[in-house]
Amino acid sequence: MAQSGQLKRELGVLGAVMMGLGSIVGTGIFVSVGIGAGVAGPAVLLAIVIAAGVATCNGLSSAQLAANHPVSGGTYEYGYRYLTPRLGFIAGWLFLLAKSASAATAALGFSGYLLDALHVDTDTWLVPLALLTVALFTLVVLGGIRRSNAVNIAIVSLTLLALIAFVAVGLTHIVPENLMPFFVEGEAGTLPALLQASALMFVAYTGYGRVATLGEEVRDPQRTIPRAILATLLVTMVLYISVAFVGVGVLGAPGLANAADTTAAPLEAAAATFNIPPLSWLVTIGAMTAMLGVLINLLLGLSRVLLAMGRRGDMPPAVAMLNQAGTTPTMAVIIMGVVVFGLVLIGNVHTTWSFSAFTVLMYYSLTNLSALRLPPQERLYPVAISAAGLVGCLGLAFWVEPQIWLVGLVLIIIGFVWQSMAKRLWSEPRTP
Repeated sequence: MAQSGQLKRELGVLGAVMMGLGSIVGTGIFVSVGIGAGVAGPAVLLAIVIAAGVATCNGLSSAQLAANHPVSGGTYEYGYRYLTPRLGFIAGWLFLLAKSASAATAALGFSGYLLDALHVDTDTWLVPLALLTVALFTLVVLGGIRRSNAVNIAIVSLTLLALIAFVAVGLTHIVPENLMPFFVEGEAGTLPALLQASALMFVAYTGYGRVATLGEEVRDPQRTIPRAILATLLVTMVLYISVAFVGVGVLGAPGLANAADTTAAPLEAAAATFNIPPLSWLVTIGAMTAMLGVLINLLLGLSRVLLAMGRRGDMPPAVAMLNQAGTTPTMAVIIMGVVVFGLVLIGNVHTTWSFSAFTVLMYYSLTNLSALRLPPQERLYPVAISAAGLVGCLGLAFWVEPQIWLVGLVLIIIGFVWQSMAKRLWSEPRTP
């Protein structure tokens, strides 16, 4: 295994966009739309728009940070550079927590769609199949970014085909009554339900950040990263609104939510009502490939952030070691695969997704805060965009279930304790 060094730049604009789409178009559109519909009813459509607005602000903040500081690590590195080492560490810690939970959700979602298609008992086989999936894709990511990107492009292409077909056919099966009443009274009221759904849907957009966390592997980063992030967000926004409109209009918000809770396969349930078996199978296959795309991209991003933390001494130096070819942080990939493996054992997509929502919103709060500290010569967009992103993230973070954000706060405190101990456990931290 080679010593810690710089990863090779092998991604262009198309590859970066496909990595972003592979990270976004998966769990968010095939699972969380059903979860959001259960919280806010048809108003999940408005929640998607609200989440898209916050995500766009965050995406622009991430783009200008990554363009000026194109190394692996994302907001972990930006926090160190533009804020304080402690806040930088917490950003990395939050990323590991949030995206490990998202990766577990993706594995469980894939397992749910496959088992539902095969008419196999999900109660028995959901978790074992998800565990096997995590293990196999950890091996894929160990092969490096080029091999991972080739697998990802094939996955995303099939997923987009399935979603376009779902929307095209589904628009002719809309039942107008399913969209009324638009606002549904939640347990805490209509507005809290809308904001909670917005927080849950926000997570579904956050794959664009994978372009930033892979910044060290992107060619011509100042040109490639902003374009890739904006293109990824635009395509995703159109897809989410179209698919959610069809899903709610065809199955109704309660039906979509029930499918998400019982089988983790809400869009497959909607497609089954079309009575077109080939389309139902295409949606199921597209869903499965989408979950796998999310999983492979999350494992890539998680390992790169852990790599960056090892370089600075916030994690054991061994996680910063690359393979002989300089394409993979081997130990970091293995460790994150094990962590995701453990989270899959929770076995509940709603819990893992809600936890991801809180932690990722806190993470992007630090992204926007870092962007606010950019000097004028490095700024690509107005300060107001980063300020809006910061307010939006903090405003949504605490609308998830109280027990979820309380656990999140406890884990943040544990992160502070870990960092204090880490500096004493090994030698002087190394900088990139």
